[in-house]
Amino acid sequence: MDLNYTDEEKAFRDEVRAFLAEKLPKEICDKIRAGRNIGKEGYEWWHATLNERGWLNFNWPKEFGGAEWNAVQRHIFEEECAAAYAPRIVPFGLSMLGPVLQKFGSKAQQDYFLPRILNGEHWWCQGYSEPGAGSDLASLKTRAVRDGDHYVVNGQKTWTTLAQYANWIFCLVRTDPEAKAQEGISFLLIDMNTPGIEVRPIVLLDGTPEVNEVFFDDVRVPVENLVGEENKGWTYAKYLLTHERTNIAGVGFSQAGLDMVKRIARIETANGRPLIENPHFAARLARVEIDLMAMATTNMRIISKAAAGQAPGVESSMLKVKGTIIRQEINDLARRAVGPYAMPFASEAVAGDNDPIGPDYAAPVAAQYFNNRKLSIFGGSNEIQRGIIAKVKMGG
Repeated sequence: MDLNYTDEEKAFRDEVRAFLAEKLPKEICDKIRAGRNIGKEGYEWWHATLNERGWLNFNWPKEFGGAEWNAVQRHIFEEECAAAYAPRIVPFGLSMLGPVLQKFGSKAQQDYFLPRILNGEHWWCQGYSEPGAGSDLASLKTRAVRDGDHYVVNGQKTWTTLAQYANWIFCLVRTDPEAKAQEGISFLLIDMNTPGIEVRPIVLLDGTPEVNEVFFDDVRVPVENLVGEENKGWTYAKYLLTHERTNIAGVGFSQAGLDMVKRIARIETANGRPLIENPHFAARLARVEIDLMAMATTNMRIISKAAAGQAPGVESSMLKVKGTIIRQEINDLARRAVGPYAMPFASEAVAGDNDPIGPDYAAPVAAQYFNNRKLSIFGGSNEIQRGIIAKVKMGG
């Protein structure tokens, strides 16, 4: 693979940079750089801004109104957005549910839900994990019992990211308790305003309720909200997870984080020497940069495969494992680089509007370090992914 950009790709990169320079307000960038929450309104504004340009659905095929960018274009866009401290694109509707509906949904579901994902009318969250079913997702207990033209859903989901903002949830539910674990699961689309749904926040170390518990008590869901066939939801769930695992790799975020660490490491310390001159630190920095370059190449190969209509296979598990390790290593290097300012401090100083403790560049480091410990777990834990890799590649 030629890693040098063509003239067309350089022109596209310039177009993305010009767009970000024109449309991205400084106050939004400053909040993200400082690790502050931009709230639902901030994410909705960014989605609307990208949608107006036709760039929100860049990973969708043209038949569904998508931009259908190639792998290099996606890589450039994600890298430039991360470098500019643009808000992240919330993935649940766009990068997770959208591809599932495009491949397995009915025409009526595609016509109804896909436009509403783009125009912001629907904010989706993911109902997969449960208190006893995280990495072992096939052991989920949430039940859906057919009652005429509805399913009646009872159970609990947990670690439901941004459920406090969502008005729809895509959910894995057990529709056949007698079948083998993976064979008795269905994929339902549920309106969060339906009676019987309760959302309870889980407050994290940084003081934010990013994740939540969601309870279902006799929630009635129309049968037409079943995606595909009853009891075939495990197939759709695996397809969705391959896209999620690829996204978790976070090449753009890692590159932006690495650039930040380099900037911090070049600042003179109390003894008058920058940290970059420390051989041990410089060696760790070089090692993670080499790993990131290799992963970026692999990421483009996998995205190219997905763009050709193939769901990424075991490669997405490899990318998820390596990508999360790299991001966590960069977080650790940043924590070491800022020294005592990376110690945990009052949540009000992170999540609120107070001035940061210490230099501005140190403000988000503690929150990012602790928050990104979750990367090893969600989307299927790294231990589970290594098992998948071993089974597929070694015939285990």
